[in-house]
Amino acid sequence: MTIVPIKSASTPALAMSPTNKNAKRPGFVDHLKASFLTTNVLQHKSATAQEELSTGRNGNIHETLLAISKADVSFRMLTEVRNKVISAYQEVMRMQS
Repeated sequence: MTIVPIKSASTPALAMSPTNKNAKRPGFVDHLKASFLTTNVLQHKSATAQEELSTGRNGNIHETLLAISKADVSFRMLTEVRNKVISAYQEVMRMQS
């Protein structure tokens, strides 16, 4: 009777490595910047739609209200993210004392 050594188990998920280790992944700051830019674009679209409606160049009130709603939701979301970041910062400052 011969004893055969146990081979190490390898799974494909553990063996996989990133192809480019120096590739920069988007971080929290990148996502935050993208959110700021998106909110800014939506605010400008909303203002343009309101201006076009008031001057009579665009008579579609539904599209105008939709642009205003999108800008409002985006701004509220960004405000809540800001509030959470400030709250987390204040909590960390309290922990250090």
